[in-house]
Amino acid sequence: MRIAIVHDYLHQYGGAERVVAVLHEMFPSAPIFTSIYNPENFPEEFKSMDIKTSFMQKMPWIFSNFRAYFWLYPFAFNSFNLKGYDLILSSSSAFAKGVRKSKGAKHVCYCYNPMRFVWRYGDYISKESMPWLLKFIFPLFLYPLKIWDLMNSRKVDFFVVISKEIEKRVKSIYNRDSDIIYPPIDVAKFTLSDINKDYFLIVSRLVAYKRIDIPVRAFSQLKLPLKIVGDGPAKKDLIAVASENIEFLGKVSDEKLKILYSQCRALVFSGEEDFGMTPLEASASGRPAIAFAKGGALETVVDQKTGVLFFDQTVESLMEAIEKFEKMEFDKKELREHAKKFDKEVFKEKLRSFLHENKIF
Repeated sequence: MRIAIVHDYLHQYGGAERVVAVLHEMFPSAPIFTSIYNPENFPEEFKSMDIKTSFMQKMPWIFSNFRAYFWLYPFAFNSFNLKGYDLILSSSSAFAKGVRKSKGAKHVCYCYNPMRFVWRYGDYISKESMPWLLKFIFPLFLYPLKIWDLMNSRKVDFFVVISKEIEKRVKSIYNRDSDIIYPPIDVAKFTLSDINKDYFLIVSRLVAYKRIDIPVRAFSQLKLPLKIVGDGPAKKDLIAVASENIEFLGKVSDEKLKILYSQCRALVFSGEEDFGMTPLEASASGRPAIAFAKGGALETVVDQKTGVLFFDQTVESLMEAIEKFEKMEFDKKELREHAKKFDKEVFKEKLRSFLHENKIF
């Protein structure tokens, strides 16, 4: 059986791209089709993969302005010739499910979210910093993209989704049923530590919708040490409101991140995520999470067992959760056992079972 893996874009290395790496482990001979690929942002293992990019790879300033080319992505995925492939595994939150398949081939879409900027435009745009002119003209492109996305959703044979929240959205938007297989984390890459340092940790891209501004303001008031790993367009604004007890570390190596996880007091997770892997990476390191109780966090954080949930996305609600957290104790080994339920070997087993049960592979 010839298998093709298709992914929206390999521009930044995040949770979805880790899924692509695990799919490659499962099917090492399968090529990976994607719109663009920036090897500078990816670990060494990607250099040995058979990555096939679209014509967009040669567009000017594509890596610094990849979002501005949003109108070209449908054409990029439509341009791929997947003739002869029996199974297409698309890894998509936007465009990858728009590829064409051969007659008789099966298409399984691992869906992180229906296009956020199309189907949840009001919520998306309210949290993004965009020039006013772009905000004005952007909706003009949304209707044709909605039609294109709906048409492509009907061509997918099977949807697999990352959480109950996305299962609801796929049903509501596409009127399609789906199966849940949680995204994988590599528990073996994280370790427990007897060293307990006095800082809280955030690991995130610094973009508006992640709501990192909430913990920055809360910790500025509480004067508790907070380390922030990650970079992004919101960094300048966050630094402007942060007090001196907050440290911006930028991007760090995997080894440094492993140490930061294993020695922190807790991870702080303030956004509404479709899933969110960082609370599980903290659990794998024996550390709890203080998380906003919406979206994927409700499936990865067990309140008062693997962390503390706060129920309003406000500074005050987070501060109350931190106060509650400081009176609690957590068992590192129990936290790690919780993370093992989401290990990449569990993901592989469930995906293989899904393919076998549906007589795909």
